[in-house]
Formats: sequence, structure tokens, C-alpha cells
Amino acid sequence: MEILYILLGSLFLVFMVWGIVDEINKKKKRLEREHRIKQSGIYEVDRMTGEMFEEYLQFLFTAIGYQAHMTSTSGDYGADLILTAPSKIIVVQAKRYKNKVGLKAVQEIVSAKRHYGADECWVITNNYFTAPAKNLGFSNDVLLIERDQLVDLMMEVNMGEQLV
Repeated sequence: MEILYILLGSLFLVFMVWGIVDEINKKKKRLEREHRIKQSGIYEVDRMTGEMFEEYLQFLFTAIGYQAHMTSTSGDYGADLILTAPSKIIVVQAKRYKNKVGLKAVQEIVSAKRHYGADECWVITNNYFTAPAKNLGFSNDVLLIERDQLVDLMMEVNMGEQLV
């Protein structure tokens, strides 16, 4: 019986240590994510004007390898950027917002896709999308790139240092 208590006590200690290590790993991941966000330049993006954000995205996608062209500020039919790759055209709606992006942006880019004869359409924001916007985007094959994915993209291209 004494051996059973020793084994149960040892097993309890193992689970306690495992839980502590798990919490440490979670905290480490949170701190790494916070560091990545600080290094990404997303806070500078948050302070940009809408037009500056469009220019930034043009620079970002050019660095990735797309040909990126901004549309005119008025009469753009819902597209702020047109990205071209060897076999496709992508129209992009850029939304540098303080609040979540709603349905209107998704509706506009869907119509822009048809107008420009594009193969794909994207909406990119420094914020997040509302649930209805996500639903409409999903049902219309719109790629929605929100804050977390934008940070990842910025880090992939290592753009953070160039924003300062």
C-alpha cells in the first residue's frame, strides 16, 4: 500500500511539473508573439492614413514578387490595389480602420473583381472583420486578411524595420 501512495504521489508531482512547464511555454509563446508584433511595424500601420496604408501594401506586395498598382483614389470601383502575377490578377480593398471591418468592404471587392476581370479578390485590414463580413467573404471566395495575418506577412517580408 505504501508503494501505491509513493507512486500516486510521484504521478501527482509529474502532472504538476507538466502543468507548470505547459504554463511557462504558453507565457513564452505570448511574449514571443508580443515581441513579433512590436517588431512588425503594425503600430506604425495603425497610425497611417488610408492612402499611406495602400502605398505600404503596394510596397509590401512588390517585395513579395507581385506587380502592384494603386488605383485612382476616386472611381476605383471598390479596388485600391491591383496585384498581378504571371497567371492571375488580384484586386485588393485596403482598410486601415480603428474598428472592425464590416460587410461593405466585402461587397465592394466582390463587385470590383467582376469589373476588373480579376481571378481573386482580397480585403486587407490592420484590424479584424465582423462575423457577417467573414460569412459573406467565405461565401464569395474573398480572402480576408486581418491583423494577425498582416503581421505574419509583414514579418515574412521583414518590413518592420523599414517603417520607422
